[in-house]
Amino acid sequence: MSVTRTLRETDRRLTGRTASRVPAGCGKVLSAVEECAESSKLWCCAAVVMAACGGRRGRLAAAAGLTALAVAQLAANGVCKQLADRPRPPKELIPHDEVEDRPDSSSFPSGHTAAAVAFTAAVAPTVPAAGALCAVPAALIAVERVQSGAHYPSDVVAGAVIGLGSAWLTRNAPRSAARLWAS
Repeated sequence: MSVTRTLRETDRRLTGRTASRVPAGCGKVLSAVEECAESSKLWCCAAVVMAACGGRRGRLAAAAGLTALAVAQLAANGVCKQLADRPRPPKELIPHDEVEDRPDSSSFPSGHTAAAVAFTAAVAPTVPAAGALCAVPAALIAVERVQSGAHYPSDVVAGAVIGLGSAWLTRNAPRSAARLWAS
């Protein structure tokens, strides 16, 4: 059996297990968190609170978080989804009606996860407590994307990698560019 086929089968199996093993009450919490994060509302609100209450460090963290989020969304939704065009998990893997409320766009990668991880990873070095608080809904969003049938686990992992890369780029590119101009 090829590695690609093994990965696809593992993805399908994990999707089915995740969708069927999350208790209904937990599923409702996951859906509520995802709804708050829709259109980046949750992350924008977090940035406003950090900027308003966190002084200079809070404003720097908010700016880094929102910039990383924008880079991640551009990479995930604007580039990768257009190139990958992967179908969403089959409806028969998802034993609940949430599967009817998912987008028609490409499954790969998870843009919600990319944005959540990018914001969280960009904020954490400047305001670690805010990063820790943001990590909770970011993790819940990643689980919800699989539980709802919107994504395969590999889509979520790819989104997280894009988010981490976007946060790294946001935090390091200005310094690298400054060093180039100074030399």
